Amino acid sequence: MNYLQAVQEIKELVPDFETGLKEDKNQNPYVVIRTFTECIKNMIRQNDSNLLFKSLQKMDSLYSGGDATLKNAIENIFIYSLDNVTAFCSKEYRNMIFSHISANLRNIYSRQIYSHGI
Repeated sequence: MNYLQAVQEIKELVPDFETGLKEDKNQNPYVVIRTFTECIKNMIRQNDSNLLFKSLQKMDSLYSGGDATLKNAIENIFIYSLDNVTAFCSKEYRNMIFSHISANLRNIYSRQIYSHGI
């Protein structure tokens, strides 16, 4: 799956996704994943658990079915931003969020966090 296919799938799940995407004229996988990550960040702030958990599942399916560029964008934008996105959540809410992220993406997160600065 390329980023254009990803846009279609995300739009089906998150109707206002396209509004955020239109703000950036240079659409590419990184813009798509950054915009989707911002949507997820807003879901966390608004405590919209139902849509949040579906979005986290969608992020996993985009990663598992995505081409190399889409996977790279997810690793470098979404995974990298997880600490920042969940920084102000309660420990219980943060744990619940991470429990809805696939084991594969959690492993990438752990590898990124623990290898940072080495």
